[in-house]
Amino acid sequence: MKCFFDVVLSLISLVILSIPMLIVALLLKLTSKGPVLYWSDRIGRNNITFRMPKFRTMRNDTPAVATHLLKDPDRFLNQVGKFLRKYSLDELPQLFSIIKGDMSFVGPRPALFNQDDLIKLRTEKGVHAIAPGLTGWAQINGRDDLSIPAKVDYDEYYLTHRSIVFDVKILLMTFYQALMGKGVKH
Repeated sequence: MKCFFDVVLSLISLVILSIPMLIVALLLKLTSKGPVLYWSDRIGRNNITFRMPKFRTMRNDTPAVATHLLKDPDRFLNQVGKFLRKYSLDELPQLFSIIKGDMSFVGPRPALFNQDDLIKLRTEKGVHAIAPGLTGWAQINGRDDLSIPAKVDYDEYYLTHRSIVFDVKILLMTFYQALMGKGVKH
């Protein structure tokens, strides 16, 4: 049921968001060198690596590490990167990952391939067994402000309490936070 819901909602979202996504792509092409999309190696269900698309918010010479590990992340942002991140517009291409089955609308955010501490904790708690999400319980409860153990605690809570009603609540809260630009450091 959840997979069907994810695919249908993704297709509807792509139709509705196609014009804004095209505008973002054009802005990126006009204001920075390099591709419009950034393909990030992420850890999915059962710790299998997949390639996740995002609109590129960073310069091409940015090291492949989590943003919070960069000494001065703002210096790596492209001209529209800060805006895209603030309103989570950089995440929109992940709708294709949901259609493909690599992700769900709601679940733990997919770890970067090199976030060994996060991957290890999620595996210990059994969180690795569910599909990562475009948004999740940790996302709306602190996002970039959470420590890794706190994130995993929220992920584990989601694992044990997931339901369609809970997913709808998380989606609505995510939509509100994205409109307000809340929870994003860089």
